[in-house]
Amino acid sequence: MNEHKPHPIVPLRPVGAAGEHDDDVQFVSLYQKQPDIYPRAVSGWFAGWRWAFVWLTQLLFYGLPWLQWSDRQAVMFDLDAQRFYILGLVLYPQDLIFLAALLVLSALALFLFTAVAGRLWCGYTCPQTVYTEIFMWMERRIEGDRIARMRLDQGPWTAEKIARKGAKQLAWGAFALFTGFSFVGYFTPIRELAPSLLAFDVSAWNAFWIVFYGVATYGNAGYLREQMCKYICPYARFQSALIDKDSLIITYDTARGEPRGPRSRKASATAQGLGDCVNCTLCVQVCPTGIDIRNGLQNECIGCAACIDVCDGVMDRMGYAKGLIRYSTENGVVHGWTRLQMFKRAFRPRVLIYGTVLSAASVAFAASVALRSPFQFDVIKDRSVLARVVDGGAVENVYRVQIMNRTEATQNFSVAASGIPGLALRAPEATIAPAGILSLVVGLQLPPQAAESLQGQSVPIEFEVTMQPTPDHAAAAQREKSTFFVPR
Repeated sequence: MNEHKPHPIVPLRPVGAAGEHDDDVQFVSLYQKQPDIYPRAVSGWFAGWRWAFVWLTQLLFYGLPWLQWSDRQAVMFDLDAQRFYILGLVLYPQDLIFLAALLVLSALALFLFTAVAGRLWCGYTCPQTVYTEIFMWMERRIEGDRIARMRLDQGPWTAEKIARKGAKQLAWGAFALFTGFSFVGYFTPIRELAPSLLAFDVSAWNAFWIVFYGVATYGNAGYLREQMCKYICPYARFQSALIDKDSLIITYDTARGEPRGPRSRKASATAQGLGDCVNCTLCVQVCPTGIDIRNGLQNECIGCAACIDVCDGVMDRMGYAKGLIRYSTENGVVHGWTRLQMFKRAFRPRVLIYGTVLSAASVAFAASVALRSPFQFDVIKDRSVLARVVDGGAVENVYRVQIMNRTEATQNFSVAASGIPGLALRAPEATIAPAGILSLVVGLQLPPQAAESLQGQSVPIEFEVTMQPTPDHAAAAQREKSTFFVPR
């Protein structure tokens, strides 16, 4: 028989008086305060591109509300009237399918760009990156660059420190509130909002959203900064599933840079057994998320390429070739591939699938918008009285026809019905204002002779609404199915 070995018993000992078992008890803090990050200013090729996108995105954001289109705001989301204006396009709540399609296209584009070149969105056009860049620029102009800001924060509170800190907060607050004002200008006509704001006559809801969006901008770009990218934004977590060894990312050439160490410009790195990295740590100092790219790709890297610009400057001063830190692929660095070889690997199955799906979805979306009907109508049968007999013995059914004019011009509409011989329609012609909605009460009558053979039946019929031609719009027609009930 098998003998069961007894399980070891771990005794539980109570904590004694103070000083007893001091060697056995340890207190470990589960929270570690993150050190403040003071990104250093950097200039270079990629910094120029980053600022170009800052200007482009902000000119669009702040400028679009002021752009006029046919005597109205070009981009306007009128929630009260339930109409969305985007240049010459008028959308209604029923058109939210287009918004869903745009979100799908955005997701597919993000997948494609990430598979090809990593976090380009994060590094150049993400609102968090753009506004953080603007806030850091104001901070540098008022408090100075990295070393000056560190000394200012570590020093005592003097009149100069109070003045600089106060000026920075005022600049941040004013810019954030202007951003909130511009945001609300997409929902309330900005040319009406601005005078009312200056006259302190703005509505409570508009004031709330201006302050809310302003505070969000102030907090995210002024204080959260890299915390948004490292801990809050989910994109950093799933980017590893979108990239592979052939994705273009920011890489450090370990074979060329190691072992790292300081040296004189005139000294030979080879004679000292050193690589090209002089261990100046400037790549860490300019990083907005505070990582060391020399430790490899990390979730916190947003692909801004600030480390490339500063490292290329150091390589120039040392007389070394640029590209110790560069955009490359993992396979490209390992195998020493040329740019052409890496470019060829961009057309791999994953990228081709993403590109094909994105192209097909984009064409379908563009076609659906271009072929969108200039009007829409719905038919609702009167449920209170299914049918009634009117003068002369005719059978009448009542319907409500709601017509939505999607154009920005007054249109005339006519209503017709078919499906039963002898069916007569009682409805006036409709004139609907630009982007307006009109509900018509329509009566359909069937003569007694035609109704006699259909008693007790619900007969399918079809409504047809026709938009009359105008100099700006051709005639258009739509059909909608319904039923006609004949009582016994």
